Amino acid sequence: MVASKCYHCGDDCNRTKILFDEKEFCCNGCKTVYEIFTSNGLSNFYDIEARAGSAPNEIRQKYDFLDNDDIIEKLVEFNEEKVQVVSLSIPTIHCSSCIWVLENLNRLHKSITNSQVDFPKKTIRVTYGTEGFSLKALVLLLGSIGYEPYISLEEYDRKDGKENRSLIYKLGVAGFAFGNVMLFSFPEYFEVEEFWLEQYKQVFRWLMFAFSLPIVFYAAQDYFISAYKGLRSKMLNIDVPIALGILTLFIRSTVDIVFDLGSGFFDSLTGLVFFLLLGKYFQQKTYSFLSFERDYKSYFPIAVTRLNSDRNEENVQIYAINVGDRILIRSNEIIPFDCILIKGTAEIDYSFVTGESQAVFKQSGEKLFAGGKQLSGVLEVEVLKSVSQSYLTQLWGNSVFGKDKVTAFQTLTDSIGKRFTIGVLSIAILATAFWLFHLPSMALNVFTAVLIIACPCAIALAAPFTLGNMLRIFGKHKFYLKNTNVIERLSKIDTAIFDKTGTITTTEKETILYEGVALTDSEKILLKTTLRASNHPLSRSLYEILKSNAIMTLDEFQEHTGKGIEGRSNEHSIKVGSASYVGGNNSNSVINTAVYVSSDEDYKGRFIFKNNYRNGLGGLFKSLGKDFGLGILSGDNDGEQQQLKKILPKNTSLLFNQRPEDKLEYISGLQKHKNVLMVGDGLNDAGALAQSDVGISVSENINVFSPACDAILDASQLTKLPAFIKMSKKSMQVIKLSFLFSLCYNIVGLYFAVTGQLQPVIAAILMPLSSISIVVFTTVCTNVLGRKLKIK
Repeated sequence: MVASKCYHCGDDCNRTKILFDEKEFCCNGCKTVYEIFTSNGLSNFYDIEARAGSAPNEIRQKYDFLDNDDIIEKLVEFNEEKVQVVSLSIPTIHCSSCIWVLENLNRLHKSITNSQVDFPKKTIRVTYGTEGFSLKALVLLLGSIGYEPYISLEEYDRKDGKENRSLIYKLGVAGFAFGNVMLFSFPEYFEVEEFWLEQYKQVFRWLMFAFSLPIVFYAAQDYFISAYKGLRSKMLNIDVPIALGILTLFIRSTVDIVFDLGSGFFDSLTGLVFFLLLGKYFQQKTYSFLSFERDYKSYFPIAVTRLNSDRNEENVQIYAINVGDRILIRSNEIIPFDCILIKGTAEIDYSFVTGESQAVFKQSGEKLFAGGKQLSGVLEVEVLKSVSQSYLTQLWGNSVFGKDKVTAFQTLTDSIGKRFTIGVLSIAILATAFWLFHLPSMALNVFTAVLIIACPCAIALAAPFTLGNMLRIFGKHKFYLKNTNVIERLSKIDTAIFDKTGTITTTEKETILYEGVALTDSEKILLKTTLRASNHPLSRSLYEILKSNAIMTLDEFQEHTGKGIEGRSNEHSIKVGSASYVGGNNSNSVINTAVYVSSDEDYKGRFIFKNNYRNGLGGLFKSLGKDFGLGILSGDNDGEQQQLKKILPKNTSLLFNQRPEDKLEYISGLQKHKNVLMVGDGLNDAGALAQSDVGISVSENINVFSPACDAILDASQLTKLPAFIKMSKKSMQVIKLSFLFSLCYNIVGLYFAVTGQLQPVIAAILMPLSSISIVVFTTVCTNVLGRKLKIK
C-alpha cells in the first residue's frame, strides 16, 4: 500500500492523514497553511510547484525576546514613522514557489508593504508598518506558513561562515573515509593470496562498507536532497545524475559483499564523493576570491561634504567618514549614515528604503536613518554610525524603485543544464543496456562513469565566473556596475545618449562671467547660502567662485527639478535658474550656458558659463560613432550647438531645452527599436537613467547617489567607455566559448565512458578538473581583456 502524500509539503501522511477540501494533509499545520493561502488569494502557490511547501512549527514562545525594544533595534535596518525594515535568514527557501509566496506576504497581512527574497543567500527583506504589527508578529507569521527565520544575535552576521564550515566538515569526513577505503583495498589491488587475505578479506570488505556509510548519508547528502527536491518539483537539476551514480555504486557494492561476489566499488564511491566535494570547495573559494562586491563596496564613489575643525568644507569619500564627524547633506542627497540632525529642517523621503514617498519632517536633535533622501535645503548632521557599504549596495539594488530589466543569460544556462541532464540520462541508460547484453560485468562501470563524467557543472560555472571577474576588473578602473546582468545588457547596446552639463562638461576649468545689475552684499550672501543647498553642477560651480564667505540660515529652500532653486531668509528671496523660471530675458546672443538670478522677484542678471568639455571627448565620440547611434539631450539652450557639432559625428541627434520628463519620453521612444545606453549625472537624468536599458551615472568630486542608475563611472574614466562596452561584448563571447569547450570535453569523456575505458573514480577526478578548467579559462580570458583595458 503506497502512502499518500501531503498536498502542501509532499511528506508521507501515514496514519496522521487529515482530509480537508478533498485534499490530504500530513498534519493540522499544513492544513492551516493551505487555508491561509487559499483564503488570501495565494492558491497559485501550488500551481508553480506541487507540494513545495514546508510544514510549520509551533514557535510562539521561542521568540518572546522580540518583545524587547533594544533587541529589535539591533535587528532592524530602519525604524522610523511607524515603519520598520528587517532582513531575515530563511533556511527553508528552496524553490520558485517559496520565492513567490514570500514576495506576496502583503496579501497575508495588510501591514506588510514589501518583501524581497535573495534566493542565493536565502534571506528576505521585509518592509512593514508597526501599527498593530511587530517584528515578532512577522516572525510568527513566517513560522506559521513554514518559513521560520533563523535569528541569533551572536551569530547574526556569520551565517555564511557556518555554511562554509559545513562543507569543510563534509570534505574532511570524505577525505578520511576515502583514505581508509583505499588502504583496505590494497590487498585486493595486488591480488594477495596468502592466508591473511583469505582469512580477513570479509573483515576488510565490511570495514570498507562501514566507512562508506558516513560518505553516503552525511558527506553526499546535499546531492540527494537537491536531486529529491528537483524530482519532486518535476525538474531535472544537475544533481540528479550525480545522486543516481552515488546510489548505484553504493547499492551494487553492498550487494557484492553481502553475497560474496567481490569487493564492490567502495574505493570509487568514496573517491567520487571526495573529489566532488573538493571541486565544490575550490569553486566556492575561487568565486569568493573573485567577488566583485568587496571592490565596489570599498570604493563606492559617493562623496560627502565634511566640515573640518575650522568649519571649512572638504569633499571626502564616505568610507573616510568616522563616527562624530560633522557633514553637510544637500538637497536631493542620499543620507549614507545614521546620524543626528544638528542644523536645518529635514524633509526626508524614505521611499528608497520603504517604498513610501510621503516626506518625514525632522527638527534639530532628532535621528535620521541611512537611505533617506533630503528633499529641500541643506542639513548639518553628526554621524552616529560609520557607513555600511553593504547597506548602500542593498539600497542600490532595492526593487522598490528599480525597473525590472529582463536578462536571459541565466535562463540560457538553466535551459542548457536541463537538456544536458536529460541527454546524459538517456546516454547512460542506452549504454548500460548495450553492455548488459555484451558484457554484464562492465554495465555498472559504464553507467556510473557516464553519469559522473558528463556533469554539466562546468556549463553552470561559465557565466558567474566570467561576469564576476569582469565586474572586479571594471571596478579597478572606477566603473562600478550594480550586478552581472548589466554586463549582458551593455553588450547589446546599439545607441548611446549623453546628457551635456555635468556629463560631457567639467567644472574644473570653468569660466563664469556676470552680466546685469550688481548684487548687494546681502544678496550675495543669500545667493551663496541658497546655492550651498543645491547639488546641481552649475550651482556647485557658482557657489565655489562667489567671494562672500558669510553663510546665513535659510527660512525656506525649494528646488524645482529642471527649472531652478529658490531661497528665503528674513522676508527676502532669491531665485536662480532658467530664464523662464526667474523671469529674465533668454537672449539668443548667449552662446554659452547661462544661469539667471532675481532678488525679491526683481530680475538682476545672469551668470554666463563658458563650458569646458572633458579631455578626449572628440576621440570618445569618434570611437562610439563607428558602431553606435549617438545623441545629446540637454536641458540648456542651443547656444553651443555649433561647437558640439565640431566634436560629434554627423547624424548625431541634438536636443536642447529638455525637461527631465522629455528625456525620459525620448529614451522610451528609442527603445521601441533600439537598445539604449543613457549617460548622465544622476540629477535631472534620474528618470532617463531608469528608463534606459543601461543607465550610467558619471561622478566627479560631488556625487549624488542615484539608485536609478545601473552603473557609476568616475568622470576621469569617461573616455574608456567604448572599451568597457567592447569588453562586455567580449565577455559574452568568452561565456559562449566556455559552453563550446565544455561540450567538447563532455563528448570526448562520454566516448571513453560509453566504451568502458573509464573507471568511475577516474571520472570523479576528471569532473572537478573540468570545472576547474572552465574557471581557469574564463579567469585567464577576462584578465587578458583587463590588461588590454589597462594599456589603453
